[in-house]
Amino acid sequence: MSAKNYIFASDNTAGICPEAWEAMQAANHECLGSYGIDEHTTAACDLIREFFEKDCEVFFVFNGTAANSLSLASLAQSYHSVVTHELSHVETDECGAPEFFSNGSKLLLAGGADGKLDPASVSELVNRRKDIHFPRPRVLSLSQPTELGTVYGLDEIRALTGLASHSGMKVHMDGARFFNALVSLGTTPAEMTWKAGIDVLCLGGTKAGIGTGEAVVFFDRGLAEEFAYRCKQAGQLASKMRFLSAPWRAVLAGGAWRKHAENANRMARRLADGAAKLDGVRLIREPKANAVFLNLATDVRTRLENANWAFYGFIGSGGCRFMTSWATTEANVDALLRDMAAN
Repeated sequence: MSAKNYIFASDNTAGICPEAWEAMQAANHECLGSYGIDEHTTAACDLIREFFEKDCEVFFVFNGTAANSLSLASLAQSYHSVVTHELSHVETDECGAPEFFSNGSKLLLAGGADGKLDPASVSELVNRRKDIHFPRPRVLSLSQPTELGTVYGLDEIRALTGLASHSGMKVHMDGARFFNALVSLGTTPAEMTWKAGIDVLCLGGTKAGIGTGEAVVFFDRGLAEEFAYRCKQAGQLASKMRFLSAPWRAVLAGGAWRKHAENANRMARRLADGAAKLDGVRLIREPKANAVFLNLATDVRTRLENANWAFYGFIGSGGCRFMTSWATTEANVDALLRDMAAN
């Protein structure tokens, strides 16, 4: 039996992009300071500040679970709560890590179509109770793009952050696929984050083509107080930090982030357009980034599984999810479409 074809299972399945790989190789030929005291980490942090046009605090951690969980823990005490979408990654896929690292901050789940937080649902949840017996809402967490591949417009972000600010809450953005959303909106990093009211961003590197590592970006430096200690205690302080940070230099400095995000989004569009023409296949929603959700007839799904294509029947959304990445090619997409269409 042939091996599974993981091209569309997740953007995590793609390899390391050439720019990141070369940067790691270059860093490997040097003896430098440890625990982030090195020129690559300093330069990467400065590039991120330049990228966002903001004197922000930047930390590198190994993965998205750590980025989300530790950043939320820095914003909320154990008697606080975090308002998030019922299908958000911090709710469905972090194994309780946000609650664990915050010593018990409760996640309050709001609704909203297509994976987006509905301001009315958030408002109702935040104002439902004000008594001391209920965990005080302290943080609003949103994903950009969402788990259903949709993208918040700038006005939608501002509406949510304005509501949060009025309620005395800070705002966290899970940006595991931040670059895909940025390209989709055609806006600037600053406009989509701190200028729109975001306080803390988990900036995804892994899904952008970096081998290992996410950046936690605090636009309000005061919120980052003692965050370095959280990283150390959680086992997220890399001794050879340059191997996490050097790829960021390469991906940001030369604009590779944009090239790779544009490719992933373009391949998603190609897949969606092709699939929508096929019998037994229905496009659930228009792709806004690099996720394509399809309803597949039983025979189509069986055919793809027998051909060893790996994909997900996605939690809570219905249908099947196909992810494209920096490495996805037109030939990959066309091969999948041929197997979808085969009789």
